[in-house]
Amino acid sequence: MRCARVIAAHRAPARSPIRVAAGDRVTLGAHDCDWPQFVWATAKNGLGGWIPADVFDAERGSAIALKDYDTRELDADPGTELALDREHADWWWATAPDGAQGWIPARVLQLLDEDTP
Repeated sequence: MRCARVIAAHRAPARSPIRVAAGDRVTLGAHDCDWPQFVWATAKNGLGGWIPADVFDAERGSAIALKDYDTRELDADPGTELALDREHADWWWATAPDGAQGWIPARVLQLLDEDTP
């Protein structure tokens, strides 16, 4: 497992996270301007969130999720060290020292190795 130090604060958006499971049908909208690999996905319950486009079988309109995805983001402050699990679309699924988990953008992280103080 990799580790990283947070170098810039990150806060999750105020909206509720959504989860899609493989096989779920969603409606896809526009791609994000800052993160073009993400598309706005609206679940059948009406909640929406940014999800990497490669999670779906289409680029726009009606689509089916090809794999599970959770849009939960992780709040983190500079100096916090996180355990990293997996990277997807320039974001890392991370675990904070208190056990909280979620996505955090790679651009706010400094990847650590054994030689990093």
